Amino acid sequence: MSKVKKIWNILENLAFFIFCMVVILFLMQLFCFTSFRIPSDSMEPTLKDGDRILVNKMIKGARLFDVFAVLNNEDVVIHRTPGFGNFKRNDILVFNFPYQMNRWDSIRMDVMQYYVKRCIALPGDTLEIRGGFYKIRGCDEQLGNYSAQHDLANLDHPEQYGIVVGAFPYDKQIGWTIREFGPLPIPKKEQTVMMNRTNCLLYRQLIGWEQKKKLRIKDGQILLGDSAITQYRFRKNYYFVSGDNMANSQDSRYWGMLPEEYIVGKATRIWYSEDKFTEKPRWDRIMKKIK
Repeated sequence: MSKVKKIWNILENLAFFIFCMVVILFLMQLFCFTSFRIPSDSMEPTLKDGDRILVNKMIKGARLFDVFAVLNNEDVVIHRTPGFGNFKRNDILVFNFPYQMNRWDSIRMDVMQYYVKRCIALPGDTLEIRGGFYKIRGCDEQLGNYSAQHDLANLDHPEQYGIVVGAFPYDKQIGWTIREFGPLPIPKKEQTVMMNRTNCLLYRQLIGWEQKKKLRIKDGQILLGDSAITQYRFRKNYYFVSGDNMANSQDSRYWGMLPEEYIVGKATRIWYSEDKFTEKPRWDRIMKKIK
């Protein structure tokens, strides 16, 4: 075998090895883990602007959908590969934001916009905020960033500090705020709710998304499309999420519940961190486990 042929064989083998590695890395990122950069301070002190986190997709399974259809602003069906568990309260979740810019009347996935928040309530939970503190009926677990809730509870006039006090669903009769909120039942697949004025306001975006029809109140009746309904059975699971920096976080207190299909996965570890001002690594945060 000539020298040139030997070199050629080595190059062929090297190219094949690189190709296999690229395919393996692509499949791992598609089905197992992906990386996400923290772009804001809404999860401080747990996560800081400049952290790069590893996101586990295997808990509920990786999502499969037509990316091009989403980019064209079309409705898509999202499928999941088999998962190995369920999300839990206090897990930190990465998800696609469920509303597009200036369209708060209907849910639609923004494939280019990712958020990271802490899971406060699971499908089937009943959530309340009392005196600024998160509570789940029948659960004694400490939820979210307790220190931030304590600080918020002790502010006499939060609006003076630039904190938006009004909360979802922004109805004067319901009158919820970020310190007095709920009770809000978080919908679970196959759960049935009675349709009245309050539930219409709480769930109209979710039901409209599931049914592709508008839910509204007319002449004292609840109409789904053109049909009057007295109850509704949900087809999907939903979650309530919150930022750890509660004074500066656009989360479920303001925009409502998160569809399970929009969740990418659970944040597990900070694999790299860089100070955005000095552009130097934060060595004490690299490979730190996320709690």
